[in-house]
Amino acid sequence: MKRTGLLIVTVLLAMALVLAGCSKAEEPAAQAAPAEKTETAAAEPAAPVVDDKMGGVLVFGRSGDSVGLDPGRETDGESFYGSTAVFDTLVEFVPGQTAVKPALATSWEVSDDGLEYTFSLRKGVTFHDGTPFNAEAVVFSFERQFIEDHPYYAQGPWKYWGYMDMDNIVDSVVAVDDYTVKFMLKKVEAPFIANLAMDFASIVSPTAVEKYGDDFKNNPVGTGAFKFVSWAKDSQIVFERNDAYWDGPVYLDRLILKVIPDATSRWLALQKGEVDLIDFPSTEDIAAMKADPDVQVIQQAGLNVGYLALNTQKKPFDNKLVRQAMNYAIDNQAIIDGVYGEAGQVAKNPLPPTMWSYNDDIEAYEYSPEKAAALLAEAGYPDGFDMELWAMPVARPYNPNARKIAEIMQDQLKKVNINAEIVSYEWGTYLDKTDQGEHQAAMLGWTGDNGDPDNFLWVLLSEPAAIPPAGNIAMWKNAEFTELCSQAKQTADQDVRDRLYREAQEVFHEEAPWVPIAHSVVTIPAKNYVNDFVIYPTGKRVFKHVWLQD
Repeated sequence: MKRTGLLIVTVLLAMALVLAGCSKAEEPAAQAAPAEKTETAAAEPAAPVVDDKMGGVLVFGRSGDSVGLDPGRETDGESFYGSTAVFDTLVEFVPGQTAVKPALATSWEVSDDGLEYTFSLRKGVTFHDGTPFNAEAVVFSFERQFIEDHPYYAQGPWKYWGYMDMDNIVDSVVAVDDYTVKFMLKKVEAPFIANLAMDFASIVSPTAVEKYGDDFKNNPVGTGAFKFVSWAKDSQIVFERNDAYWDGPVYLDRLILKVIPDATSRWLALQKGEVDLIDFPSTEDIAAMKADPDVQVIQQAGLNVGYLALNTQKKPFDNKLVRQAMNYAIDNQAIIDGVYGEAGQVAKNPLPPTMWSYNDDIEAYEYSPEKAAALLAEAGYPDGFDMELWAMPVARPYNPNARKIAEIMQDQLKKVNINAEIVSYEWGTYLDKTDQGEHQAAMLGWTGDNGDPDNFLWVLLSEPAAIPPAGNIAMWKNAEFTELCSQAKQTADQDVRDRLYREAQEVFHEEAPWVPIAHSVVTIPAKNYVNDFVIYPTGKRVFKHVWLQD
């Protein structure tokens, strides 16, 4: 439907909507029960091309550049913004939801014991380089991430594969025939199908990987809606329409991802028509955006969490009492008021409140410099200490302005004699250094990839995730927490999983490896002529069916 006026879409998610299948949190239908065969129908045939939707160039203004465009090698949203345009996965998320539907696989079956997943592949699909998509390409795309003698394994590290514990889940991937692939698992993994909709599970062109070698990250070739054209680092990435896309039509002639680091500058560029939609606006500008008759403000409660990770392998944060003191010393409500405004909610748990198994019975740490000082004295730091406070250089869905938040924290920590020096690096360097645990305390965050609590708790806080390159940048190794999450991964009984995850959050709260900061509302301002752009709960930016009204 064409949009001619101001459109403000505000979606407030609640558990009732999750269960109704209308929310961004995980839906039970997205999980395959290990004890049953599960088969899905093929996707509906693509609609015929509608001439009045075809054409145009869409420019998306974003806060930072991609690190690389090989989705198996990267972990950050900015990189996935670029790779999502180029690559497809076997299954994908329903737009605006976390339910899973067929993509490059038309259907799948799960064995009675939950250890074999057999996928029927879509026929007639080609990679952008003209080579055929088939079972061997699927095997290649996965084996390069876990078979150590694979000729391209050394292009890693394959960080997400490690974050998701896939080495302990996947035993083998086998081409049964040209259009059938079978995954053999080492153990039951409740969110396995949802995991395959994530970016790291994208299917790459084996021919292109062989051609470009390590430089494939700068020359991506997939089966996706857009073909890679060019990349001017720290400026823009250009893609063009894939006319042969299996899920077409793709309406846009070109898609350009343009880097505009400053939020207010992005808003000015939108007003001037230099870009067509933007990411992560300043909260101070949202009221003006909503009042602009030429702009639609698309909003959705985020499946995310922003946090300050305390490196438990470095003093003084190897002491639980100091970590608890940090939680008492930081006033999260002041951060919400000063940075997020109406687009943020104070966090107390590592899960967002829209996620099933969120433990709302946990009592948040109150803001109390007195309690913080008492704990510091008990821990042996009566006069406080000096520390480094790392702040991200880019805006993220969970943290619109890390530098400003760091400055607020810095002032608050001074009240208990903690002197925090603010440190930052270029985005790719920041990620690499935190992956290796070089920080003392660092801000980061997470947008859920698959709608499952496992994607937060295991990826960000388990013991295996603390092994560099770490998803668990608190470097926190707690056997009780890890065992609870491990048990939850290996059962399809959602009531049991719910109980285990709630218990895990209690352990997290007591041990305090983070200072949870906030959950945010994701806001995408766009010109009114931009049609059918949908916010994905997983943080994806998908443009394959977006079109521009004349």
